[in-house]
Amino acid sequence: MGIKALLVLADGTVFEGRGFGAEGETTAEVVFNTSMTGYQEILTDPSYKGQIVTMTYSQIGNYGINEEDVESAGGIKAEGFIVKEACDFPSNWRSSGVLAEYMRKNGVVGIQGIDTRALTRHLRNYGAQMGIISTIDPDPHSLLGKVKAHPGISAADLVKDVTTKEPYRWTEGCWRWCTAEKGAPVRKVVVYDFGVKFNILRNLVEAGFDVSVVPARTPAGKVLESDPDGIILSNGPGDPETVTYAIEAAKALIGKKPIFGICLGHQILGLAMGGRTYKLKFGHHGGNHPVKDLSTNKVEITSQNHNYCVDIRSLQGRVKLTHTNLYDGTEEGMSHVEYPVFSVQHHPEAGPGPNDSAHLFRRFREMIETGGTWR
Repeated sequence: MGIKALLVLADGTVFEGRGFGAEGETTAEVVFNTSMTGYQEILTDPSYKGQIVTMTYSQIGNYGINEEDVESAGGIKAEGFIVKEACDFPSNWRSSGVLAEYMRKNGVVGIQGIDTRALTRHLRNYGAQMGIISTIDPDPHSLLGKVKAHPGISAADLVKDVTTKEPYRWTEGCWRWCTAEKGAPVRKVVVYDFGVKFNILRNLVEAGFDVSVVPARTPAGKVLESDPDGIILSNGPGDPETVTYAIEAAKALIGKKPIFGICLGHQILGLAMGGRTYKLKFGHHGGNHPVKDLSTNKVEITSQNHNYCVDIRSLQGRVKLTHTNLYDGTEEGMSHVEYPVFSVQHHPEAGPGPNDSAHLFRRFREMIETGGTWR
């Protein structure tokens, strides 16, 4: 059944359940994710550094764990995991392990057996907040004190904990499809790794790019020396305002090379162009968010994982809005009115899915080849 575990939120709300995964304590921002599948991709997504993830779907782990679905090097990036029921007997031909054991090996604390619907409604009503999971301290008052002593997710630069230490080339393609035209020239692209997911790199390869990945602190001048055809600003964790070195690099790159920003990369672009970002009440986390492409009027179902948004109005006409979220009307994409620079708040890489926005990698290639802006 597992040992007793407690989840205590910063507002004093307490949930009692059973521990699974590693024993111990973990303190981080508690968010909820509405995806029904993809728990391994979620756990290994570097954007979840600094966060405890609650899955709203009732049973997690039922198709096991495998090596192919990992989205970053070095194992799990989420700080903790909350589920209604963790399946100990997975059934899938690709499975090579059990979720709880995978978490133990990665030192990640989890809690199961709580009412995740009640927790999700609480976070929706009162907002994402700091929380602690513990299997070693049974005193809620003690745990609440530890939560309140935590400085919060915006107090630190989390990108430095997930970025690559050294540059590298990526050559593996995406297994889903091939988007590059036969005989088309290979285009060089440099990816700033703020916490990049592997499937972004796979999709770039399939779109016909020669992909090089560089650490988050790489100076703009160093990237320009390699004379790439385009630059990707990747996804990543935390408050974009803490990543000051990335903002400065983006400032120096705008107008020099075509740029495509994804999630945190989108927010960094907004700040680099003189705009503001703001924090959402409980963020967007899941694989079922409808987003409208304003240039085509098509609605795409997208994967999302972010707590911050760019305030388009603060950019004072330097960009145009390209995408909107149909759940709450928040902005989901923008393009520069003069330079070949565009970005989206959602995740087009389809890891684990859906696939509706994967065409954006081809769209970036078209932008490079035509020298134009968003069409």
